[in-house]
Amino acid sequence: MTKSGADRVLFDECVPRKLLREIPSLAASHAIIEGWAGYRNGTWMRAMLAAGFGTLVTVDRNLAFQQNIAASGIAVIVLHARSNRVPDLTPLIPALLEQIASVRVGEVAHLGV
Repeated sequence: MTKSGADRVLFDECVPRKLLREIPSLAASHAIIEGWAGYRNGTWMRAMLAAGFGTLVTVDRNLAFQQNIAASGIAVIVLHARSNRVPDLTPLIPALLEQIASVRVGEVAHLGV
């Protein structure tokens, strides 16, 4: 599958918003900033597509089992760290930026495993 034309990145609400400050060069937003806090997975996946987001960053390891990512129209990157706190996620940023550039629609990539 090819990379989506929508290259904007959305951080799931379970990822701290403060992590975005660590990546100022990234065209990204957060589910809370977009007003999608509390949306069910399928609902905000459709909303993110409509808003031009093509990649979702999450720490939810179960998302790929709960949603049909292959048919979703988005790419998903799952961050694996000791916790979802910024100090634990920050070391994953270089790999995250590389993965954002290469992940394809319908794929689920895992970082920090």
